[in-house]
Amino acid sequence: MNCTRLSRIDVYADPLNRQQGWLVAGPLRFRVSLGRAGITRQKREGDGATPAGCWRLLQAFTRKDGQRFGTNGLKTTPIRRSDGWCDDVTSPRYNQPVPLPCKASHEEMWRKDHLYDVVIDSDWNRRPAVKGRGSAIFIHLRRHDGGPTAGCIALAPRDMRILWPRLGRRTRLIVH
Repeated sequence: MNCTRLSRIDVYADPLNRQQGWLVAGPLRFRVSLGRAGITRQKREGDGATPAGCWRLLQAFTRKDGQRFGTNGLKTTPIRRSDGWCDDVTSPRYNQPVPLPCKASHEEMWRKDHLYDVVIDSDWNRRPAVKGRGSAIFIHLRRHDGGPTAGCIALAPRDMRILWPRLGRRTRLIVH
């Protein structure tokens, strides 16, 4: 599929349910799940909120045994069972990928629920990471029940398939 890359995608909270929102990408509009605490401008590790701001999309991760999404303009790395993401504010690897097993607190990237079959990594709290400002803020797949995330933005698989080929290194994610 040859799609025009988007320069920006915008995310807005639903005024009637802060855990839900809309992702607007040019003429496309998708329902998304947000953090259980909605959108915040004061993001803290573990608060369950999706941080507001403008972010770059850094890279993508996909599971080879999961759903297929094709290619886009982001560097894409396969997820292995030994991949994790550090969320331990005391670790020098805070908000970075880590190999498993890992003594520091972390998320497993290879999830049994398949929400991370495809993950888009943002530059939220990176270069350098500020301890306690939040980690692992991704765009990933939405739960079947549409429930909230721990702070990420989640799309239904069919919506991710439409959005995926339109993403690139110049795409900016703006959370309002």
